[in-house]
Amino acid sequence: MRADEWSKKTVVTFSGPVELPGIVLPAGTYVFRLLDSQSDRNIVEVFNANETKIFATILAIPNYRLESTGKTVIRFAERGQDLPEAVRAWFYPGDNFGQEFVYPKARATSIAVEAKEPVLSAAVTPETKPEELMTAPVETIAPPREEVAVAPAPPIAEPAPLAIEPVPAPEVVTTPAPVPELPHTASPIPAIALLGSVSLGLAALLKRITVS
Repeated sequence: MRADEWSKKTVVTFSGPVELPGIVLPAGTYVFRLLDSQSDRNIVEVFNANETKIFATILAIPNYRLESTGKTVIRFAERGQDLPEAVRAWFYPGDNFGQEFVYPKARATSIAVEAKEPVLSAAVTPETKPEELMTAPVETIAPPREEVAVAPAPPIAEPAPLAIEPVPAPEVVTTPAPVPELPHTASPIPAIALLGSVSLGLAALLKRITVS
């Protein structure tokens, strides 16, 4: 790779085919450079090695990276082995801001699915003029969410019945009812009189026996 400071001109050689917005380039050497523009968007032009033929005019949005490097960096979207690598962004040596390429919506959707990462998209075609690229609405195509199979929860085992010991019946103690005391209704005077009479009779009898 070789780079030019003023237009970010960079000479790149690809060892295999690569995809850019609107075109697939075969293996070979190409020139990337910025079109002079006052917009906050950038227009990237891709030429052949001699800069005699232009292959693509690409809308790009500034892409920030935390650390710059001293060499050109081109980021690709990871795809299947049978598919050409898709260029996601281009960073000029020493710059923290690079150029993230905007793809037509149909291609952006396919790349997002294949690479499982978001891709910038706009309603653009290879025939879209640079001044139209400056105002084209840009959106982000997100990869679809993968459905994760969730194993059914194991059945909840029924708790074992608790062994309940029978509670013995309380012992019943029978207390005999107290015998009611009969009221004293008779007077002791007649008994005393009777006892006195008997005593007198016995005394008279003993007297007779003694006299005889």
